[in-house]
Amino acid sequence: MKIKGIYLLYRVLQALGWPVILGYFLRRGLRQRAYFRSLRQRLGFLPASFRQTVPGAIWLHAVSVGEAISAVELVRQLNQQLPRAPVFVSVSTLAGYQTATAKLSDLATVFYAPMDYVFAVRRVLRTLRPSLVMVMETEIWPNLFREARRAGAGLLAINARISDRALGRYAALRWFFSAVLAHVDLALAQSDEMRRRYIQIGGPPEKVLVGGNLKYDFQPGEAPADSPVRRFIGRLAPRAVWIAASTMPPATADDPDEDAAVIAAFQQVAASVPGLLLILAPRKPERFPTAAQALARAGIPFVRRSELTGDETLSLPGALLLDSIGELSGLFSLAQVVFMGGTVAARGGHNILEPALAARPIIAGPHMENFAEIAADFRAAGALVEVCDAAGLTVAVIGILENPARAADLGARAESRARAHQGASALAARHAQEIFNQYLPVHRPPQPAFAFLWMLSQLWIWGGKLKRVRDLAHRRRLRSPVISVGNITVGGTGKTPFVLHLAGRLKASGWKPGILTRGYGRHSPHAHEAVAAGTRLPVEQSGDEPQLFLRSGVAPVGIGAARWHAGQLLQREFGVNILLLDDGFQHARLERSLDIVLVDALDPFGGGYPLPLGRLRELLVGLSRADIFVITRSEFGRVGEAAAQFLRRHYPRTPVFHARALPEAWVSAATGETLPPDALPYSRVAAFCGLGNPEYFWRTLASLGANAAVRLEFEDHHSYRPRELRYMGRHFRDEDVQAVVTTEKDMVNLCEDPAHLLEPLPLYWLRIGVQLDREDEFLDTIAQRVRRV
Repeated sequence: MKIKGIYLLYRVLQALGWPVILGYFLRRGLRQRAYFRSLRQRLGFLPASFRQTVPGAIWLHAVSVGEAISAVELVRQLNQQLPRAPVFVSVSTLAGYQTATAKLSDLATVFYAPMDYVFAVRRVLRTLRPSLVMVMETEIWPNLFREARRAGAGLLAINARISDRALGRYAALRWFFSAVLAHVDLALAQSDEMRRRYIQIGGPPEKVLVGGNLKYDFQPGEAPADSPVRRFIGRLAPRAVWIAASTMPPATADDPDEDAAVIAAFQQVAASVPGLLLILAPRKPERFPTAAQALARAGIPFVRRSELTGDETLSLPGALLLDSIGELSGLFSLAQVVFMGGTVAARGGHNILEPALAARPIIAGPHMENFAEIAADFRAAGALVEVCDAAGLTVAVIGILENPARAADLGARAESRARAHQGASALAARHAQEIFNQYLPVHRPPQPAFAFLWMLSQLWIWGGKLKRVRDLAHRRRLRSPVISVGNITVGGTGKTPFVLHLAGRLKASGWKPGILTRGYGRHSPHAHEAVAAGTRLPVEQSGDEPQLFLRSGVAPVGIGAARWHAGQLLQREFGVNILLLDDGFQHARLERSLDIVLVDALDPFGGGYPLPLGRLRELLVGLSRADIFVITRSEFGRVGEAAAQFLRRHYPRTPVFHARALPEAWVSAATGETLPPDALPYSRVAAFCGLGNPEYFWRTLASLGANAAVRLEFEDHHSYRPRELRYMGRHFRDEDVQAVVTTEKDMVNLCEDPAHLLEPLPLYWLRIGVQLDREDEFLDTIAQRVRRV
């Protein structure tokens, strides 16, 4: 109740502050139009291409420029350790967005972070479906933290720190932040002191560890050879290059303007160091015009980076105004000295590790509060030149430029200290993987749909319980042992190929298996029937899945809603001595010897809610009836390991196995000719399917290198009419594809002569098998259980 009250207070204050927020964005948008363009994402409306059809993404909030740069190595490590999990990086500032896009475009998808309003945060969570939300540094957003946990995601705070300026305010609100930080699974603080502060403001001590500073793991890269700035410097051939990095405006009326201080110092240094080139890099893009005006007023020859075309010249001493984002870190190696901005003005400092890793001598002012521990470490090692004020900047720069040996020593010391503390990214990635594998996201529709669907789901649960009680009262037993293969969600989990695989293995072991199946959608004069393996029946009479069983030729098939009667027929007419009950986990009327439950690694528990709110057929407690769990489609699932951990944690006595699909061949619908699964001779194909989980088919195509330029989805068990095939043929030809591909299940649901209707495009279907890990152990488990019957 206390936590609910705290959040209610927070939301009331947010509601009252909404006009202020709108006014802020209006003011910023009028100054910079890009703020208006970012507003849609800040309200939670992400592009449609971001929408995840299966759970298991990672959302990393990196705030601004410095955090985005620090996150590069971490994101690289996440991609290596969790290769199936897409990484989405959010930022709060325009400069951060530009930097993150430049630095992370090959590693992650970048977007603007939503405002910490519930409606915006929930929209993003529904779109991304993350298993893990990671926040950097001091980003403690109450609604984000709470809603992430309600969405079933883990929460990891990395590079956590509380600045000197923020500590007092946060500590005074400990009663509030303790409720917020209780949602965190783990907080990795930058240092012992930052751990102490994080606990001081309300972080649970057992959840706060020292993880090091991600900024040390920055991997410096030089500007490429074709960089306009590198070429420009090459043409000028200056005697020395001085970079004034991330300069800031005054924080108070008494503060110096760092651009003005640097320009004044440059004029004095240039008198002693002829041929000097200054690279002036203001921190904020809105300061670029101001810096240009200051250079012009001082009479310093200068060129703007945005105006470089390839043939500019500049008389030295002169300046290059770096009015670009994301380029600075690659230029440090070209400098002979670096002044780090935000340190003379009372701005708390900026990251000195980037020039340090480039082995450059660094000058900083007295304000390094935001990097106090890094500054103390560098200071103790003699790896940093500190000045008290703007006046000392001239002397410091001249002292370095006129003493190359000292400059080299300072650079070497700085690089040594920076590299001595590396490893935080690897540690954070390991913890991220551990937390990622503990959580299974749930799907929460927006209100009021959630409340309405929740009520309907309660009716579904109630009806399911009544049906089970009634079915158990009429349960019957067959003479032969029965193995049920089912699932707990609606939609496909790969039951049909798994049943065929198991039937084949049982047959090879000396059993005479039969398959029992309902025959969904069949229209037959017989309520139930037993059909010999390999028999050709019209799809209308059997249903689509029985067709796959029959065409395989592995075992006779009993078809009908009354599985006991169908089983009796199989025993009497074909002498089967073991029966496989397809989709039988909820079919309580037939007693079974063994319940095998298949769990789809792509979306294990259907969003976590029963129908129609989610895709669960019954509550997860029903899994206690299972004798064996098999996680299918393990080759594609992002959350397969999380599902396995969930099952082991709640059902420790029930063995868990993993299965993967095994594409066997492409089969021509016209000729029956087969091709190896990875040898489809077409560079551009169209694909269609009507499956419970079409995502599986799309991922299979991608894994085989089939470029599905056009994709069509139909409902599960869809029966295709001739006019649909003719329409698809015209549509596919208009899209300039070379062939059409589909699944084996869809192939049996096609009308007569589908290849002719799609001409001249050839039609292929994919034959799929199953590969089961620890298969001998799996079969032994079945044999032991069946022998006891």
